[in-house]
Amino acid sequence: MAKTSAIERNKKRERMAKKFAARRTRLKEMATDRSLPPEERFAARLKLAEVPRNASPVRIRNRCQLTGRSRGNYRKFKLSRIALRDLASNGLIPGMVKSSW
Repeated sequence: MAKTSAIERNKKRERMAKKFAARRTRLKEMATDRSLPPEERFAARLKLAEVPRNASPVRIRNRCQLTGRSRGNYRKFKLSRIALRDLASNGLIPGMVKSSW
């Protein structure tokens, strides 16, 4: 089980990324638009720098929904490899069976 603080920090980053998504995209488009004068593009860059760093979607870490484990996650299931194996062995994931040959 991951530290509760790490899980909560990641949830906070997800909330902030959603909250500032529209503002970040608008400012990034202004900053890269070559048709605008350089002063406006520079001002957009300065405003973009004022947006909190945790509002960037790149900072969000994929974590297991059950355990909070940060490594070895399957995006499709949003579970770590360990939790996925346990659930599959217990027959709780439809269509998934333990391989044997």
